[in-house]
Amino acid sequence: MVELRETWEVAKNVRAFRLSKGFDFTPGQFVMVWLPGVGEKPFSLAWKDLLVIKRVGPFTSRLFELQEGDRLWIRGPYGRGFERKWNRVALVSGGIGIPPLYALVRAWRNEFEGITLIYGARSKEELALLDIEDYVDEVVITTDDGSAGKKGFPTDVLAERRGEFDGVYACGPEPMLKAVLRIMDYENVQVSAERYMKCGIGVCGSCNLGKYLVCRDGPVFEGEKLRGVM
Repeated sequence: MVELRETWEVAKNVRAFRLSKGFDFTPGQFVMVWLPGVGEKPFSLAWKDLLVIKRVGPFTSRLFELQEGDRLWIRGPYGRGFERKWNRVALVSGGIGIPPLYALVRAWRNEFEGITLIYGARSKEELALLDIEDYVDEVVITTDDGSAGKKGFPTDVLAERRGEFDGVYACGPEPMLKAVLRIMDYENVQVSAERYMKCGIGVCGSCNLGKYLVCRDGPVFEGEKLRGVM
């Protein structure tokens, strides 16, 4: 059980939740959040004591009603996180894929020679955690409607600039991840996959991705492992 120390809006339908307890974790790992009488859902950690969550259904709507001092129950962290590799890297984020990448650059920003964030959203109002600019060397914004940055998708930018990077870390909608994998030919890339989860520990099998279970074998996968899967 943890208490909410602080909660605030970071983008349209996106809130940050500061917890009373910090967790030892590897960027990319997730926790299971339980609200009695409501349910339990997985969320990537944005930092040791920070969750950043988009409202998408009944569970997250109930989370958005919580105030400072309210309680929630958390187990984890679980899963396989990102692995520190390469020197000049691109972080490719779509939508609410930004929290685990935010954790990555906060933890490892001094271990890379260069970090470029390519960050896409539907519109300017949906861009969250923009203070990530403090931890990277360059930010390239794309929006579907052209309200901020370049009109288009983050994968358009990655395809244009592929030769500038030794490796790529990506998190976002599955169509975006598939495009990232194809652009990189499944090499020198790690992606954080998303699947429906019930247990979070590899028992129920609800999060299968081909021969893998996302909660146990992921959520972060080396691109080469996903050939023929994504």
